[in-house]
Order: sequence, then C-alpha cells, then structure tokens
Amino acid sequence: MGPLKLEDIVQATGGKVLLGTAEKFQGISIDSRSIREGELFVALKGDHFDGHDFINSALISGSGALVQSSPAELPGNKTVILVQNTLAALQALARYLRSKMALPVIGVTGTNGKTTTKELVSSIFGQHHKVLKTTGNLNNHIGLPLCIARMEGDEDIMVLEMGSNGKGDIKELCEIALPDFSVITNVGPAHLEGFGSLEAVRDTDLEILAYAKVASVNADDAFLLEGTKNYNGRLITYGMKKTADVYAKDIMLGTRGAGFKLCFSGKRRVAVNLQLSGLFNIYNALAAASAADALGIGLEDIKNGLESFGGVPMRLEIMEMLGALVISDVYNANPASMEEALKELVRLKRKRTIAVLGDMLELGGYAQEAHKKLVRLASALKIEVLVAVGPEMGRAAEEFKGTCYKSENSDSARSILLSICREGDAILIKGSRGMRMERVLPKEDSAGIGEGKNAL
Repeated sequence: MGPLKLEDIVQATGGKVLLGTAEKFQGISIDSRSIREGELFVALKGDHFDGHDFINSALISGSGALVQSSPAELPGNKTVILVQNTLAALQALARYLRSKMALPVIGVTGTNGKTTTKELVSSIFGQHHKVLKTTGNLNNHIGLPLCIARMEGDEDIMVLEMGSNGKGDIKELCEIALPDFSVITNVGPAHLEGFGSLEAVRDTDLEILAYAKVASVNADDAFLLEGTKNYNGRLITYGMKKTADVYAKDIMLGTRGAGFKLCFSGKRRVAVNLQLSGLFNIYNALAAASAADALGIGLEDIKNGLESFGGVPMRLEIMEMLGALVISDVYNANPASMEEALKELVRLKRKRTIAVLGDMLELGGYAQEAHKKLVRLASALKIEVLVAVGPEMGRAAEEFKGTCYKSENSDSARSILLSICREGDAILIKGSRGMRMERVLPKEDSAGIGEGKNAL
C-alpha cells in the first residue's frame, strides 16, 4: 500500500479538499510535536484539547492536515482536507485500508495479559512474516486505527490489542479492524466504573465473537468460558488441564523465567523455556501458541518465538536493589493482576516480604471492597510489610495484620521503602498507572540495582 493516497483518504472519509495538490502522504500523525516530513496531521478534538490549535506548527513539517473546521488562514503549499469529524474520519480510513488487505487479523482482548500475549504472538509470527501490531498498549479507538493507518501494505498479518473501558468498545474496534481470529485472555474486575458489573466486562470482551471465525479462550476461566457457549465459530481452548486443546505440563517456575512442556492435540509436544516469570505468563504463552498453531505455524517456530521474547517494559521487571529482590510491576493494576503479583512475591520470598501497593483506579463502587479484599489476601499470604500508597489503599490498610506504613503518593513511598529495605528482602511495587508507582524506584536514585532485568 505504501504512502497514503489523497484519493483514498477522500473516498474513505467523504472529505473535501480545501487547499493543496499533494497526491500522497508518508503517514499519519496526531501530534504536532513529533510529526515527520510528508505526513498528514489529523486534528483530533477532545474534552481537554483541540488539535486544530496546533495546525500551523504541525504543517511546518507535515504535508497536510485533516480538519473538521476550516482554519482561519489556509497555509500555502499544504493540503487541507475538511471532514465532519476527524476521529470518525481516522477510523473510517483505517477500516478502508484494512478492507483492502487480504491478510489474517488477530484481535487480542481480555482483562489481563493482552499486551504480553500480543507481543508473544507477534514474536512467533515475526520470525518469517511481516507483522503489523499495535504499539505498546495503544489499544483504544484512537491507537488502533492509527496503527492500521500506518501500514506499509506488504504485511502478512495484523496482531491488534483491543482494550475497553465500557460497553460497546470492543464492537467499535472490531468494526474498524474486522478481525477473523480472536484471543480472549480472561475476565476480571477492571474499569468497573465504566462497566458497572463483571458480567458487562465479559459481555464487552465477547463482542469480538460476532466478527471472528476462530476464537481462542482461557479454559481455566469458567466465567469466561460460560459466555462462549452460543459461539458458532471454531472455539480453541488453552489452559493447565489436559482437557484443553492447548495445555502446559511439567511446569517449572524460576526467578527470571519459566519452563514447561507445550502440548497440543495429537500428542504434539515441545519444551519451552520462557524468559518471563510467573504462572500467568505461561497462560499468555499458551494463548499465543494456540493462535499460532491454528494459523499453521510449526512447533519449532512457536517454541523459538516464545523463547526469544524478552518481555514488556514496566511489567514484572525483576531486579536487585541493595541486596533485595525487587518485582517492579508498575504499568497498571486491577484486583486480578494484584492477586497474581502478590502470589509471585510470596513465591520469590527470600527472608522478608514487602508489598508497596498503590490504589487500583476506575473500580467505581467496588473500589472500597476490592482494596480491603486485596489487603486481607496480603495478610493471608503472610506478607510481613505493607506500604499502602493512596487514599483507598490507606483506608484498606486497617485490615492488614503485619507492619504497615501509609503514604500519600509514590514519592513518599520511595522514602519509606529506602528507609526500611534490608538485604534479603523480596519487594513488590505495583499500582494503577495513575499512581505513577515507577517513581518508587527512579533509576537515578536506585544505586545498587543490578543490570540484569526480566520484563513482561
């Protein structure tokens, strides 16, 4: 496909060319600060920003702009295209470009593990195929169409992470991406402020089934599996039990990795040694392997793809600090991922365990009980020290049975941690993205942190 043609943009969006004669663009950008020469600037308008305010600066490097209101001054030697709504136009363009590509599209959704699973799938296919994938976790109504709109046209497969904050979000993304294969990792309490119930979370994730002809789902998540009973496509299951289509056996969990035997139907088996820690990452590997196998990838390529992946930054990075083992899992948090991280802390225990836990955001009316339940679990797991960061975690900390410290923010939590940390401790740092828990261990102040890390 290469450069974006003006005629395709106009056809896809129904736009009107106000000025300019550029016949093609070298890509799309929504950020005037990073737009490159030859790109088309899409002036998105949100609740707290308006890209139209930055059109002039964007067009210093960019070749044109997609707008929903005509600029007061039309810049010379640039192309300006007027549409009714720039976000809707971006999405329409992405759908148009995707529809012109006859290639498999894998949509990855679920509460936890989406980004890692997407990266594992991409690692497997990337050995012999050109893969277009969503960047980082840019998995929403803006990030996904931006990804598709940046395709070069010679890709062999798309692997797209699909996130949601409320009902209908996955359907909206599917209308753009038109996935023919889906991977659903699990269902748990996240973004309940937008959903209202766990059933609504599941129903939203399962919106992908109306589009995908093949679905791979976690067989050990009974709540998720129940929701697929009326699915008319091909259902593939993965999990830890032999009843699943793809399963793991002979599991060995290490400090900085995990080994297991990957088993498929027909007695096809291969030993896998992941660079990723934690049982939940074996689930992510099984999900990726199930998708790859269904699309004809051989066992050795699946094995090599899984083993070569080093992890996703800010997710369960394992490091050393002042003689202590630190698990830094600071990208995001919800009750299910917090529970798994606490279990991993206990599994990696040396002498004393310290959990530095920040608030879990966007839980709505479930927030108070969710935080209390988490702190009770930390007590039940016999974690010795809790550093509670944020108001919700601070209130729930009254339930903790061990030594407890309260902190208003991640900066003060860092001071507390550095004052109590001892050689031989095992430390978990985790919280929702808005809590900025990465500040608990800023690199410039982390003397003694070992170079060897493992991220997922």
